[in-house]
Amino acid sequence: MVIPLPSLRACALGLVLLGMSIAGGEAQARSATARIARVVTPAATLEGVRVRLDWPASAASGELRLQAARLDAPDLGYRFRDVDWRCPLQRDGRGGWRCDGTVRSGRGAPFRLAIDIDDAGTDARLVRGDSSIAVRRDARTPDVTRIDLARVPLAWTQALLAPAWPDARLTGGDGDAEFRLATPSGGPVRLSGPLRLRGLSLDTPDGTIAAQGLGARLKVDVTFGPRTVVDLQGQLIGGEALFGTTYLALEQRPVDVSLRAEALAGGGWAIPRFAWSDGGLLRATGSARIGDGGGLDALTMQARSDDLSTLRDGYLSGWLGSAGLSALQLRGSADANLTVAGSALQTAELALHDADVDDPDGRFVFDGLDGEVRFSGGAPVDSALRWRSGALYGLAFEGSRLAFSSADGLLRLREPARVPILGGTATFDHLSLRPRAGERGMELEFGLSLDELDVGQLAKTLDWPAFTGELTGVIPSARYANDQLQFDGGLSMGVFGGQVQVSALAMERPFGVAPTLSADVAFNDLDLEALTGVFGFGAITGRLDGTLAGVRLVDWTPVAFNAELHSDRDAARRARVRQRISQRAVQNISSVGDASFVTSLQGQLIGLFDDFGYRRIGISCALADEVCTMDGLGSAGEGFIIVEGSGLPRLTVVGFNRRVDWPTLLERLAAVGSGDVKPVVE
Repeated sequence: MVIPLPSLRACALGLVLLGMSIAGGEAQARSATARIARVVTPAATLEGVRVRLDWPASAASGELRLQAARLDAPDLGYRFRDVDWRCPLQRDGRGGWRCDGTVRSGRGAPFRLAIDIDDAGTDARLVRGDSSIAVRRDARTPDVTRIDLARVPLAWTQALLAPAWPDARLTGGDGDAEFRLATPSGGPVRLSGPLRLRGLSLDTPDGTIAAQGLGARLKVDVTFGPRTVVDLQGQLIGGEALFGTTYLALEQRPVDVSLRAEALAGGGWAIPRFAWSDGGLLRATGSARIGDGGGLDALTMQARSDDLSTLRDGYLSGWLGSAGLSALQLRGSADANLTVAGSALQTAELALHDADVDDPDGRFVFDGLDGEVRFSGGAPVDSALRWRSGALYGLAFEGSRLAFSSADGLLRLREPARVPILGGTATFDHLSLRPRAGERGMELEFGLSLDELDVGQLAKTLDWPAFTGELTGVIPSARYANDQLQFDGGLSMGVFGGQVQVSALAMERPFGVAPTLSADVAFNDLDLEALTGVFGFGAITGRLDGTLAGVRLVDWTPVAFNAELHSDRDAARRARVRQRISQRAVQNISSVGDASFVTSLQGQLIGLFDDFGYRRIGISCALADEVCTMDGLGSAGEGFIIVEGSGLPRLTVVGFNRRVDWPTLLERLAAVGSGDVKPVVE
């Protein structure tokens, strides 16, 4: 905010130098000129200085012009060219002098500069519009200058900020200040005093750091030189800021802040202490080191929040938004401690106190979280976290406990963790987590066993048809990295008297936006009578085998698969089950698959039979781009066989439309239970 200070200082020096020649003989002089090759002061260096006074004989005043080819203040970060100031020079009646006129530098907009010089000292005032800078230098203390700023645009301080933060661009705001500038001979330049900011806005070229509308009341103490030191303390008031993925929304809350920063010889900053106090929302203290490129090289921090419910909007929305959890609800309180060294996380501790975590999108819920999670990049540490209850995608589970151990940058379970769920048990046999470091993202690996989960409860929770059976399976290892979750092993469900095997299971963005799931599913010896009864499809007896290969769901909606389902005659024989299909089932098949059925009897006799024998049933669908490419047991002219009859009446169901719109197919399946289906008989 002191962009013109070196200019003011130069003007004052010029007047002092010229005053000696004026004092005794201005009445006889018409003009006087002084040329100075170089003027060196503790604050600035001037080169090519030219001072000219035109004072006609017997005139009451003259005209002063001061010019400087170069003006450099390296400690303050300012460099000016072609400084030019003109003003009428006159006595003030008290033995001093006053000059008030326009000053320019290069092609910049002009200022109004007024300087008063007397035996007591020098006063200067620089004005442009509503903005002003007033400077007072007392002759009794020549090394101290007082600077008062009023509504000074923060853009004027860009040069002052550049040495400490080259990438920052000030884009808005203004401020007031009452600074004391000390320039002792042989000592560093020091700037101190109260500062008030309004509407501070800034950004960086890469957009990773930005601020908008920040206000502040601060006490500033800056020592410039080879070892620049900055001390700040006071309050931030309102506004918002972005630091990478950390978004701060201060609204109109006053936040107490203090900071000491010391410039490092090789570039960057050491911050031996900082403190942040946002009431009960967040309190943090610690120290840090910032690298030459602006990255975080080291950090030690202790933080506490007494109210997690408001912490999300104030501080966590950026992090949660990038993880697809922007609406996450939090309650309770928490403490956190962490250390970073060499840009890598060394230790971290999170203690939760009766905390609740609720995802409004229904992906997960944890109630009554209590305990600690401790991470160590070196020596081993133990911790434990427990909860009262929870839910995962609507599936409720009971309370449990995770016992952790951490060493050498890895967090892992000390013992298997059993979670009661759906009348059975889900057991995390092992779990390990390696946090993000440098270019490497977070990595998670775990093993999961499912034992006797009630499929009936699962179906009820997910609003599925009334399936029955048990879900049992083992995933020996699942790995999460690069926002992808890959599973080894598979799951096995005992349903409808047969088995359903799930393999090649993988997920992308499991807790992010538009999660994607892929898998292969195999069906073996399912009881068709139980299966069709649950779906209200019409009765079919026998056994069913099939596959769903290359299944891909985006946001839990199928977008691709290759399905093939067929009856298993040998399995039906082993189970001593006759293969029969009801007239309603035939009608539903023909309705869903754009098919017709044919019999050896006259069409008008079909209604006399409740069911028919069949030899084989088979249908397939390859889904891509919302279109199902259909096929069956084999070709039948231009169509394909879905049901191959057996015995009398001998019935065959043939499909003719090989390309079916997927949304339309879903509508037909949803309407199957209505009974409003009309068969086509040929």
